[in-house]
Amino acid sequence: MASNSRLRDLLLLAAALMLSASCAAAADFQYCNKGRHYPVKVSGVEIVPDPVIRGQLATFKISASTDKSIAKGKLVVDVTYFIFHVHTETHDFCAGTPCPATGEFVLSSEQTLPSFTPPGSYTLQMKLLGEKNEELTCISFGFSIGFVAPVAIS
Repeated sequence: MASNSRLRDLLLLAAALMLSASCAAAADFQYCNKGRHYPVKVSGVEIVPDPVIRGQLATFKISASTDKSIAKGKLVVDVTYFIFHVHTETHDFCAGTPCPATGEFVLSSEQTLPSFTPPGSYTLQMKLLGEKNEELTCISFGFSIGFVAPVAIS
């Protein structure tokens, strides 16, 4: 009986170490129009956890800066799975970051993907539109949804 307990403890420790190693990752991103000078400059994208786990909360953090004062705006998010467009949503910019935003700021968005979400590689495109629908920035980046759904160890 003691060996079963020890084995379970070792499995839990191994799982915790694997999760902590893959807990967060900086994602490479590209501007939608490389030649354009966007008023909002993105410096980084962080995905927690990476890869995203179906049925669990995922956080996307975008670090950015601007010399403008952004009091209103909206985020338009489009997601593709391979070449197929699978999801679009629009958020109030000020719901994800304190407004007015100026200087350096972090935009954070949380999502819980359904447990039936197909595993694989996805691309997310995010546009930040200003008060008059002017494009303040537009980036895209890839993220993965893991192939294994979480299983409780008892």
